[in-house]
Amino acid sequence: MMAMRVAGMIVKISRSQQVLISVAAAAMIGVAAFAVAKTQPSTGDSGSAVEFEDVRRETMEYIEYNRTIVLTVAQERVKEEALSSLPAPCCNDRSAHTCCCTCNSARAWWGLAKHLIADEGYNAEQVRTKVSEWFDFINPGGFSGDSCYTGGCGRSFAENGCGGMSSSRLVF
Repeated sequence: MMAMRVAGMIVKISRSQQVLISVAAAAMIGVAAFAVAKTQPSTGDSGSAVEFEDVRRETMEYIEYNRTIVLTVAQERVKEEALSSLPAPCCNDRSAHTCCCTCNSARAWWGLAKHLIADEGYNAEQVRTKVSEWFDFINPGGFSGDSCYTGGCGRSFAENGCGGMSSSRLVF
């Protein structure tokens, strides 16, 4: 038995209770260290390279990342820095960070950015470069920059479009 003062009262705890308290404290320290590590600036040294191979599969994957990955405040700043200086391909009077709408194209590149930051440890410059590569991959002929304003919302990426406006109805 050990006696300790808690909130001004003397409390007696057994050896097994002492062990449980020590284990719980160690676990809390580990969780806190992990949380701090996840909010540190990213280095992009995850060891895995993100390569583009299949527009259909990867678009669906990136849209799901956009739906499910919640960035920390620090990670959101990386995303904003990465995408704010990159024109949106479908409405180049807006940045890729804001776009003019929540089209499937924007959902995909936002999800790609979230994945690169949260899962791969990319910094803003690396995210910007990879998202630019995605734009080139999904439409090798290039985007006009005005498809949102000229009826392109329902066209495929390869046809200078947004890939649709509903994540449940992708246009390829």
